Amino acid sequence: QAADRFRENVERVMVGKSDVVELCFVALLCEGHILLEDVPGTGKTTLAKAIARSVEGSFHRIQCTPDLLPSDVTGIHYFNQKTGEFEFRPGPIVANIVLVDEINRATPRTQSCFLESMQERQVSADLETVMLPRPFMLLATQNPVELEGTFALPEAQLDRFLLRLSVGYPTATEESGMLERFRDSQPLDALQSVLRKDELETLQAASRGIYVSEPVRDYITAVCRATRSDAALRLGASPRATLALQQASQALAGIGGRDFVIPD
Repeated sequence: QAADRFRENVERVMVGKSDVVELCFVALLCEGHILLEDVPGTGKTTLAKAIARSVEGSFHRIQCTPDLLPSDVTGIHYFNQKTGEFEFRPGPIVANIVLVDEINRATPRTQSCFLESMQERQVSADLETVMLPRPFMLLATQNPVELEGTFALPEAQLDRFLLRLSVGYPTATEESGMLERFRDSQPLDALQSVLRKDELETLQAASRGIYVSEPVRDYITAVCRATRSDAALRLGASPRATLALQQASQALAGIGGRDFVIPD
């Protein structure tokens, strides 16, 4: 029911992208991160905003540019003249849903500051470690066509994304429906939250409890190990990817109304 509410809410903005929206809900249940990779104008940022507005909680946006510094993301210590002490001012990464727009425009030095937050749900600034609020989800967008002024994401960062999705162009019918829907209003402005934070945390716990039989676990392991020995692949799936595949399968089973995972 929660998946249906979420899908219906996001599809008020995104026309004809049910499969992509469903996978976004899978990422929410797994508390994983999403890389939206597509050409400009296909709705990557709009989809990320719709997801953020559908879930109760804080939302911050980071617009990546080559001059963005790590401290612009994580936060800084500043001297408070009233108290006479240094205090930590958290950066935009400290939120429940974080949209990192055009992530490949940030320099490698800045991109590296996302690694800790994506895996350990914390940020380090100077000598202080700050835990991020839960749930925490990072939505990143990038344009794969325009390469001038961009920096390729390192493998360590790509490995931390649960899903890499492409929105794609709409069909003729969907594009016509989009014109009608956006003719006299902006549906994104009227979008309301349909999932409370405590409800999402309950659903995440329920998803982790979905049964995975030993043969299915062996199948997941075999799939990931096969990528490491295939001569056509330079780098196979990591153990983190094996865990992610199981978690995503559990979430898909729950959305499908099952309390167990099937190989399909």
